[in-house]
Amino acid sequence: MGERRVPRCRLLRLRRELAKFGAVGAFGFLVNVAVFNLCIHGLGLAPVRSGVMATAVAIGTNYLGNRYWTYRHTDKSRMHREAGLFTLFSGIGLVIENGALAVSHYGLDLTSPLADNIARNVVGLGVATVFRFWAYRTWVFRGERRVSGGREGRTASIPRRRLVGLTAEEEREDRRALLK
Repeated sequence: MGERRVPRCRLLRLRRELAKFGAVGAFGFLVNVAVFNLCIHGLGLAPVRSGVMATAVAIGTNYLGNRYWTYRHTDKSRMHREAGLFTLFSGIGLVIENGALAVSHYGLDLTSPLADNIARNVVGLGVATVFRFWAYRTWVFRGERRVSGGREGRTASIPRRRLVGLTAEEEREDRRALLK
């Protein structure tokens, strides 16, 4: 019975993580779209320049939301490293987002406001979001724990995510399954 519960617990944690990441991302999306359209239509800036500025503002918003809500349970002792990695992976996402806009606007000559918004905020942002979710949970917001292992009793470092919402017994079962 405990064997079945472990994958279910992991799926529930992943679902909660995805929901929080999605909520932060949705707010960031609104910020991104608002700043993009303000820059391009209100200030008359070039599409890609507007996109870069909008993404930069959204990156700041998303970092705060992810650090202090989605991944608040992860290790906070290396926040400089975390912020650097977050910026790196967000920058890659920025290139993905605005690369789609550049291809559409300049390469395919689809220059209407609707085409710019679809290329950047649907296609580019969609691909960039999948990349960012993977990168943030894999490299940026991760904790570590030490476990004994090997023939000589060495310790190995493995990723750790706090088991939120589980009873102490469920958490022990989950850890036992990880060590098998």
